[in-house]
Amino acid sequence: MTENRTDTKSRGTAARGGGEMADYVTMTIADQLFGIPVLQVQDVLGPQKITRIPLAPPEVAGSLNLRGRIVTAIDVRLRLGLPARQRSDKDMSIVVDQNGELYSLMVDSVGEVVSVRTDQFERNPATLDAIWREVSTGIFRLNDKLLVVLDVARLLDFATTSRAA
Repeated sequence: MTENRTDTKSRGTAARGGGEMADYVTMTIADQLFGIPVLQVQDVLGPQKITRIPLAPPEVAGSLNLRGRIVTAIDVRLRLGLPARQRSDKDMSIVVDQNGELYSLMVDSVGEVVSVRTDQFERNPATLDAIWREVSTGIFRLNDKLLVVLDVARLLDFATTSRAA
C-alpha cells in the first residue's frame, strides 16, 4: 500500500510540474472540510458500540474495543466547540495513534485522500475560530473549499480547550 501511495505521489508531483506533495485523509464536520496527515491514520471505522467513561470530559464519548485493544473515542464536534450530533448508523471515525495510545476521532463523514502541494500551505487566518486555531496547523485553499489541517497532538490535548475557551 505504501508503494502505491509513493507511486501516486511521484506521478502527482510530476504532473503538477514539481514541488513537494502532502497527503491528507479528509473528513467533514458540520459541513467544514478537515484533514489529517495520511501517515497518522491507523484505520477508518463505521458505527461502533461505545461505552461511556464516568467522569470523563464531555469530548470523550467513551471507549470501544478494536481488535482487542481499548480505544478512546473523541467527539470531534464537541472538541471543536460545535453542537453535538445525533448518533446514527452513518457515524464514522478515524483511528489515530498518539504516543502509543489509540484514539477514535468521531466525525460526520470521512472523505478521500487528497494530495496537495506543500507550497500552497497557509497559516491559520485570524478569522478562524479560536478553538479551531488552537488545534490546527494551518489551511489549504482548494478549488471550492477550505481544508483545515488538524494537529492530532493538540486535538487530543484537553488543556488546549481550557486555554482557548
